[in-house]
Amino acid sequence: MSESDTQTGGDGDVAATEALQILLIEDNPGDARLIQEMLRDTEELAQRVHPGEATGQTPEISRETRLENGIDVIDSEPTDIVLLDLNLPDSEGVNTLERVHEAAAETPIVVLTGVRDQQVGVEAIQRGAQDFLVKDEVTSELLIRTIHHAIERAKQERERRQQREYLEALNRLNRIVHDITHAVITSETRADLEQQVCDRLAASDAYRFAWIGEVNPGSDRVVPKAAAGIEDGYLDEIDVTADESDEAGQGPSGTAIRTGQVQVMNDIQTNPDFEPWREQARARDYHASAAIPIVYEDLVYGVLNVYSSSSRAFDGPETGVLARIGEVVAHAVTAIERKDALVSDAVVELEFRIDEMAEPLVELTTTESCTIEFEQLVGGDEVLLAYGTARDVSQETFADAVDRTHGIDDVRFLSVRRDELEFELVAPAAVSLFETIATHGGHVASATITDGEFRFVVELPRGRDTRRMIELINTQRDDVTYLAQRTTERSERTGSSVPSVLEEELTEKQRAAIETAFFAGYFDWPRGSTGEEIAERLGIAPATFNQHLRTAERKFFTAVLGE
Repeated sequence: MSESDTQTGGDGDVAATEALQILLIEDNPGDARLIQEMLRDTEELAQRVHPGEATGQTPEISRETRLENGIDVIDSEPTDIVLLDLNLPDSEGVNTLERVHEAAAETPIVVLTGVRDQQVGVEAIQRGAQDFLVKDEVTSELLIRTIHHAIERAKQERERRQQREYLEALNRLNRIVHDITHAVITSETRADLEQQVCDRLAASDAYRFAWIGEVNPGSDRVVPKAAAGIEDGYLDEIDVTADESDEAGQGPSGTAIRTGQVQVMNDIQTNPDFEPWREQARARDYHASAAIPIVYEDLVYGVLNVYSSSSRAFDGPETGVLARIGEVVAHAVTAIERKDALVSDAVVELEFRIDEMAEPLVELTTTESCTIEFEQLVGGDEVLLAYGTARDVSQETFADAVDRTHGIDDVRFLSVRRDELEFELVAPAAVSLFETIATHGGHVASATITDGEFRFVVELPRGRDTRRMIELINTQRDDVTYLAQRTTERSERTGSSVPSVLEEELTEKQRAAIETAFFAGYFDWPRGSTGEEIAERLGIAPATFNQHLRTAERKFFTAVLGE
C-alpha cells in the first residue's frame, strides 16, 4: 500500500478540476513534506502558468513513494508536471527517469537530487528531464520558478514538434498531390486514374490503405472501384452506403458523399460513428481515416477513403490538402468522361418501372397479349404528346382502354393496320415527371407496356450524376422503381448531327412544334394531321403554330444546308 497525500486548493469542484496537477514521486518523508509545504498555499505558480485564468487557485499535489505507483497515476490521471526522486525503493538512478519519461512523454519532469548528485541531474537533463533541483538548496521561489519554466519549455517543445510534424505532413501531402496531378495527365481511363491515386497514397509511409468507392444508383451502396495497400479482405467484410437513414450510411464515407465535405476521424477506435466497421479496422491497425468526396459541380463521382495507423494522421489544415486531392480527381474524371463522350456515341440509360400509371392499358397487355410502345414524347405548354404503336389489339379495344385511363385526355389514330395501330395520346398528367427529367439533362428515350408492366428508359449524357436523376424521379413519384443502368450507343437518329440543331438552335416552343408536326404526320402525303389539329394539341392558335414551325424549319435547313 503506497503512501498518498493530496493537497487541494481553491473553493469547490470547479477550482479542484482546473487546479495545476503536480505528481511528487519521493520516498523520503522529510523531503516530501518540505516540497508540499512550499506549494501548499501558493497561488503564484498557477498565475504564472495560466496568467489571468487561475486567480485564487493553489496546486493539487499527489504523492507516491514507489515508481510503480507513480506510473500508475500517470497512466490514469491528468498530470501537468512530475517532481521525481531518482532513487526509490523499486528503482535507482537515470533508469528511473527513463521509465517515467516512457510513461509520460508529453509531461515535463523535474528531477530531485542530493548535493553530491548534481552530475546525475545534468545527465538527467540530457536524457529528457526539463530541469533538476538540489533538495538542500530548494527555496519556495526557486521551486515555483523551476516548475513554471519546466512547464513552459515542455509546452514550447510540444508546439515546435507539432509544427514540425504538421509541416512534414503537409509537404508529404503536397508531394502526393503533385504525383496525382501527374497521374491525371497520363491516365487515359477513369479506372486507370483511380487505381493510380490509390497506389500513390498507399505507397506513403503515413497511410496503410486507400480505396475509391462509387455509389450504386439503385441501392445507395458504396461499391469499391479501386484499392491499394494493406486491405486483407476489409472491403469484403464491410458494408458502406450513402443512405442517411441506414447505420452503414452514417459513417465518414456516407457523410462525405451527402455533404461534399472531407470527413476526418482521428480516433476510429472510440468514435461512435465508426462503430459498424471498428472491429474490422482494429484487426488491420487502422486508427484514423479520411473520407474525401470526389465531386465536380453537381456530379458526385464517389469517395476516396484513406486509413492510417496513427491516430493523429489527419490533424489541422491537412483537411484542405485532402479536399484538393478530391477536386483534382473529380476534374480529371470529368475531363475523361467528356473526352469519351466526344469520341464515342455512348450514353447512359436508366430503366424504371412505374406501377400506378395508365392501369387500364397495363391490364390490356395482359388480357389481350398485346404490346404498347411509345417511341416519342413531345412536351407542349401544358400537355405531353405521346406517339407510339400498339400491336396485336383492335382499334376499338385500345380506344376503350384509353377512355378508361386516368391521366389521358384523348387518343387519335394516325395509322390503322390489321395488327398494328399508330396513335397519338394527350397526357397532361405526365407533364411534371417529363419536365423534371428534361430539366436535369435527360429525356425519356422510350416507354413500353407489355406483360402487365409499364417500363420507361431515361437517356443521359455519359458522365451525368445518375444517382441524382434517380432521386429526382423517386421524389416526383413514389411508385417508380429503378431497375437497371447500362451504357449503350446512341441510336442512329440521336447519334447524328440532328440533335445539335434541335437542342442548340431551337427554342422549346419551336422544337415542340416541329417534332409534333413530324410525328403527327404533318409532313406526310396525304397529311396525317392538319395544322389546326396540331395547334389544338399544343394548346396554341394555328397562326402561332405556323410561326413556330416556319421559324424552326428555317433554322433547321440553315444549319443543315447553309454551309
